[in-house]
Amino acid sequence: MAITKEIIEDKIEVVGEHKAIQIRTATVIKEDGVELSRSFHRHALECVSSAKDGDTWTHTDTDISGESTEVQGIAATVWTDEVKEAKKLANESSSL
Repeated sequence: MAITKEIIEDKIEVVGEHKAIQIRTATVIKEDGVELSRSFHRHALECVSSAKDGDTWTHTDTDISGESTEVQGIAATVWTDEVKEAKKLANESSSL
């Protein structure tokens, strides 16, 4: 009897005007190749985060180095300079 645990990214979506990336990860437990359980975890990434200190805004590109190469490739494609600038302006106008 071999019990295995497999973690896979089973869904990656790009949503919204500022191209947020949503990732669903499945954890699959199998015994002798037969699936016993499956659970899910989700997280989302935005291209930049913004913080205001007094009258000054600081914008930081999202660190995706810990993400899979597939997610990194998607981010590199959809997070253009234009998208990042639009996200920065949106963050500032919402007065985070």
